[in-house]
Amino acid sequence: MKTVELAIVMPIYNEAANIETVVTEWLEELNRLGVSFALLAINDGSKDATGEVLQKLAQRFPDVVVPIEKKNAGHGLACRTGYSLAVARDQAWTFQIDSDGQCDPQFFAEFWKGREDADCVFGVRTSRDDGFSRVLISAACRFLTSLVSGMDLKDLNVPYRLMRTSVLKEALLKIPDDFDMQNVALTLTLKRNSALRWKYVPIHFRDRQGGTNSINIRRILAMGWGLLINLHRIKR
Repeated sequence: MKTVELAIVMPIYNEAANIETVVTEWLEELNRLGVSFALLAINDGSKDATGEVLQKLAQRFPDVVVPIEKKNAGHGLACRTGYSLAVARDQAWTFQIDSDGQCDPQFFAEFWKGREDADCVFGVRTSRDDGFSRVLISAACRFLTSLVSGMDLKDLNVPYRLMRTSVLKEALLKIPDDFDMQNVALTLTLKRNSALRWKYVPIHFRDRQGGTNSINIRRILAMGWGLLINLHRIKR
């Protein structure tokens, strides 16, 4: 049996209109590159037909698309569920992307190549189609967290990140299970480890390919404030 090299963590919420296209385009690119992988599709309590679509995809691509059902708890905790499963599967690398079609597969080849001399390969959104307000919020989040932490965390919440699973496992031990913004906490924790080798890849972030965005600006600001007052909970 061929060894699986890569666990892909994809949190999903109410993406029935979108998820088949997103999964298919990613499978095509990964197969083109010859990557052996399993896609952990974390269905975060979707209220639409997302679960049914995922089951059909799992039947079409057995052992490749792995649906995981959980109660709704938000994007960050869905990521945490996926990360913990990736660690348990003990595949060499873990890759996290979102399910709304904004993560373009065309950039993945450079990420996969980058693993040859890096422990963490993170995207940096140098351009994006999802609105100027999102650009401002990301910039403010970067500025404030960098100010508090004393480090430039770049695109700290980017959902396009490849990590050595052994490094991810160690980092998760320092982040509370219930920490809301897991990806931000993970970036901070990884950056605190001066022994890790980093590579950054410029990416373009597409607009949503379908479905409805469940995160509004008010909620993003509330999450950002919650992040700043809870950073002390992340162990050093």
